[in-house]
Amino acid sequence: MSKADNMIAILWLLRSGKRITAKQIAEELEIHVRTVYRCIDALCASGVPIVADAGHNGGYSLLQPLDGAPLFFDADEQKALVHASVFAQEAGYPHGEALERAIVKLKRYANEEQQEAIERHEAGLDVIHPPVDDSMGALLRQLERATAEGRTLSIAYQAGYDDDVTSRDIDPYGLVHWKSGWYVVGYCRLRGDIRSFRADRIRACAEAGGTFERPAGFSARDFFMAGLRPDPERSDEYVTVRLEGKPQAIADLCANWLFGGGLVERRRDGATFRLPAHTVYSRVPYALLTYGGSITGVEPPELKEAMRGVAEALADYYRTI
Repeated sequence: MSKADNMIAILWLLRSGKRITAKQIAEELEIHVRTVYRCIDALCASGVPIVADAGHNGGYSLLQPLDGAPLFFDADEQKALVHASVFAQEAGYPHGEALERAIVKLKRYANEEQQEAIERHEAGLDVIHPPVDDSMGALLRQLERATAEGRTLSIAYQAGYDDDVTSRDIDPYGLVHWKSGWYVVGYCRLRGDIRSFRADRIRACAEAGGTFERPAGFSARDFFMAGLRPDPERSDEYVTVRLEGKPQAIADLCANWLFGGGLVERRRDGATFRLPAHTVYSRVPYALLTYGGSITGVEPPELKEAMRGVAEALADYYRTI
């Protein structure tokens, strides 16, 4: 911590009015005892009324205990920050250590009542994400830093599981966290277009030596989601899809990114969608098969036939392995 951080930390350790020795302060803050003496001297020089008592029960204390709330955050804001930290840590946020230090400071500078409230709210929320690869942290920090500083990166990228690794320079415009995975959106100088790249398929990454400026108003989130949702302005033929099934399955489908954007009519045990034909006969069969017998009615017949073909192909495959 900086000297200013140490001084503030010492000040709030003294706020209870109890005597505390320089050694105890050093152990609590994990700093050298000489640093404690220097910070105490600086606080006294700044006009903080610190009393130093010698002897067996001696130590430092404040002449007048600090009253009131030491934080500018109200109770709801403190709770929100702690909960947001839990979400970020579980999602593999690349600056997790810095975030943890911030939460430690939040607790350290809170008074006793605030600390108890923070701990109650912290204990009441858990977030479960799929396991995050710890080795991704350094790469994500590098990508985020290059995005913020406008630095071109040279990456070795494997587009698919069976594809060769290709080298390309990219101008990273932003990071996106989607369905437990991280993606970087940016201008690919190899393809001459804006693309999105899965971070876990980047095999190597280094600065290329160039710089760039992100296009004004560009949103990595909007670009990424536009590649997932149906585009009503495309000339592809649209297909009306009618599904019936258990209410929970229909609710899940309506909330699914693949279907939700094309929702036309919603009923308790059914829904009607307008979806691009290329989606209906490529992605939709796989998505619907995951619901098993929870989907009881499928139209048009061509979609049902596509689902049957996918299921039979999978069955044939697993008979041979």
